[in-house]
Amino acid sequence: MPEATEWSKGGRPPRLSRAEIVAAAKAVVEGEGIEKLTMRRLAREVGSTPMALYRHVRDRQGLLLLLLDDAAERIPRPDLPTDPAERVIEASTAMRDGLAEVPWIVEVLVSDDLLSTAALWYPEAVVDAAIRAGLDESQAVQAYRTIWYYTAGEIVVRAAAGRRAADGTGTHREAVFAAIDAGRTPRLAAIGDRWPALAGRDTYREGLRALVDGLLRPVAQSE
Repeated sequence: MPEATEWSKGGRPPRLSRAEIVAAAKAVVEGEGIEKLTMRRLAREVGSTPMALYRHVRDRQGLLLLLLDDAAERIPRPDLPTDPAERVIEASTAMRDGLAEVPWIVEVLVSDDLLSTAALWYPEAVVDAAIRAGLDESQAVQAYRTIWYYTAGEIVVRAAAGRRAADGTGTHREAVFAAIDAGRTPRLAAIGDRWPALAGRDTYREGLRALVDGLLRPVAQSE
């Protein structure tokens, strides 16, 4: 039986379910990009009309929130260690690993300033751990924001690199390194064609640990 939503109205039961709408929206986003997802485009995908969709979703923002909720519900929530720094690292890594499976979600989060209630576990875990470490509420929020910027940037950059690799598309960086002036930039010249391999390593956790150590160090030094 189709699932009713808070926007369903009286009369004939809605033909479309939330699951069908989410699946169709994900297909559009994954195949054509987030900018192509409109109510009109989705209506064509499900063989319906925009007016019929409005019985389930108020507008495009509501549709994006459905996608965010669906993605957030699939991200694992690990048991967290006692040590505050380790709690931040484990919660943040779980968030990164889950979002890396759906990198287009990050584009929604950073461009539309939307936040799924189903995803609040992650900022809650990080802010709570930061406060346990001795940060005040303002410092804890800024610590989370710093970690989120690092995480979101890492996902977006690696997703773009993955798309280029899949398409066989070269990068401007290759041309720059091929013509590099060893006299002006000797370190980069020495690295040369090893740059892609070095830059391609997954060092998220290493970088995160350095970031967390830096964010919490002022507290540790004041004790």
